[in-house]
Amino acid sequence: MRIISWNVNGIRAAIRKGFDDFVNNLKPDILMLQEIRCLEEQLPTNWSPPLEMNYAWHPAIRKGYSGVATLSNNDFTILGKGKNNEKDEEGRVLITKHQNLTLINTYLPSGSAKIERQNFKENWMEKYLIWLNEFVNLESPVIVAGDLNIAHTENDIWNPSGNKMTSGFLPNEREWFDRLLQTGWVDVCRQKFGDRKGPYSWWSNRGRARILDRGWRIDYFLANKAAAKLVVNAEINREGGLIVSDHAPVIIDLNL
Repeated sequence: MRIISWNVNGIRAAIRKGFDDFVNNLKPDILMLQEIRCLEEQLPTNWSPPLEMNYAWHPAIRKGYSGVATLSNNDFTILGKGKNNEKDEEGRVLITKHQNLTLINTYLPSGSAKIERQNFKENWMEKYLIWLNEFVNLESPVIVAGDLNIAHTENDIWNPSGNKMTSGFLPNEREWFDRLLQTGWVDVCRQKFGDRKGPYSWWSNRGRARILDRGWRIDYFLANKAAAKLVVNAEINREGGLIVSDHAPVIIDLNL
């Protein structure tokens, strides 16, 4: 089984830039999207999901903002929207069940705009960490995927020294990520990539960051123990991040 997680930076813009062709070539069984920024009724009238996938749409109430969606080649069940099925006005969390596999599609808030959003982000993170404890020790496989808006270690960011005070690489954010993994979640991509710089999944539009591969790894697959042992491959398709979005699709293959 192939699962792809991708922050598309606006699904309508991504479609215009070749999103469908990329998905068709990558051939996912399940596709988890973040930052769709589109109500279902705002999708292009002549567009249908690639590979004729079934889909669950969870947009933000505010038009043109945030939102997640999960697509699959097979039927699946929606278990909930939002942490603890809370009112999730920004479309941040979508939980789905695919036979025995539970997927938690997540678009963690960014704190880069202003201090109020950083405070919102950190409060959200703490509640999210507690909520994920409900899933990490399940005997059935569970995977958290999405844009978590944090570069965990110095290997996950091209310029760590210059970003120590930047939202997304703050010491307390990285410590939160440590605590998240200590509860039992496995960063399966880093496990497969090994102890090295990158690969990155997001690049700033400033300067030549994208061309020179001066990026951040802020898009993750986290697995509980039952799911981690099923992962046989992990990769980041940098080309998709250069053409379709400012994020690259992150891919894992499962022996499932």
